Amino acid sequence: MSSLSFFAPCPRGLEHLLEAELKALNATHIKATHGGVAFSGDLALMYRANLHSRIASRILLRLGSQGYKKEDDIYNLAARMPWSSYFSPDQTIKIEVTAIKSPLKSLEFITLRIKDAVCDYFRDLMDVRPSVDTAFPDVRIYAFLTEFDATLYLDTSGEALFKRGWRFDKGRAPLRENLAAGLIQLSGWKPDQPLLDPMCGSGTIIIEAGLMAAGIPAGWQRLFAFEKYRGFDKTLWDKIRNDVKINKTPRALFASDISAHAVHDLENNLNRAQLPFPVAFEQNNALKVMPPGESGILISNPPYGERIDVTTSDETAVFFKQWADHLKANYAGWNAYILTSDRDTPKYMRLSPSKKTPLYNGALDCRLFEFKMVAGSARKPREKSDDEDDAQ
Repeated sequence: MSSLSFFAPCPRGLEHLLEAELKALNATHIKATHGGVAFSGDLALMYRANLHSRIASRILLRLGSQGYKKEDDIYNLAARMPWSSYFSPDQTIKIEVTAIKSPLKSLEFITLRIKDAVCDYFRDLMDVRPSVDTAFPDVRIYAFLTEFDATLYLDTSGEALFKRGWRFDKGRAPLRENLAAGLIQLSGWKPDQPLLDPMCGSGTIIIEAGLMAAGIPAGWQRLFAFEKYRGFDKTLWDKIRNDVKINKTPRALFASDISAHAVHDLENNLNRAQLPFPVAFEQNNALKVMPPGESGILISNPPYGERIDVTTSDETAVFFKQWADHLKANYAGWNAYILTSDRDTPKYMRLSPSKKTPLYNGALDCRLFEFKMVAGSARKPREKSDDEDDAQ
């Protein structure tokens, strides 16, 4: 099969994890950039990347690139693309344009010019034009502009890849699934270790961990745009799916949340995720959740601060101080990983993080703080010396 060029965007801060994924899938010419990874491979690799990647947001097929000075240059680039090789005019389209330092004034006008180029191509070829559907298009075409160059991509994924297919109950502020997978990988968690999320919301972190432990591909329950494109090789696709081996070994996964509604959402999502082993969950206050083992990994994205506007900064500080006291008293031997947009969280907890990793939850600038809970980390009263006793 001939080599194709791709670009996979991902949450900022996770590019190195996506690099490792693509290397494991035997991609070539892998190059990380800000917010994604470029790579090359054949049709089978494109199928596997869509199915298996837990970090990528999309897999974009690179169609062509050229320099530009005005909008007509970008129109001409789009007009030269062999669109009929990929889809028919009966399918709906959507154009999305992003730019960095582009001298052109209106991205909306560029979007219209690319749409015109695609429609004119089909009108000239078949005397029919595709329709635009900005909500649920069959085909998504992406354009990326730098200061001097324009590049066109055809989306092969359809819905963003963090939409795994199992989530219907989202809770009030859901964490994107590919970022949750990144948190798990950054923590170094292994499937033979206990994993706990004491503020689980609708269960994104714990379900992603379950899918990883079971070897269930991230895209196992969903459809992809490439299945509607011309040239789709169903025999190859079926073989790639049939090569998947599910690991049914039980795992020590634990989740809780103070909200009954969140626990209900978690239960519904667990049922839809169809993990081959049970996950222990309960409704409980994080300040009362005890560790389900002598050592393990705690990962959580607490629903406080900017993500859900239900507390004042003073109440947030009090909560984190109380939670830190609980962790220090009961979680010796555990590593805790806390994702938050509040840089003052370690100060609230009165703990020094052993590591802090910059990440983005959508547009929200966050930090993943690592706290290693060791025996004796809870402050104890100082014992008096014999001399001090004698002096009293």
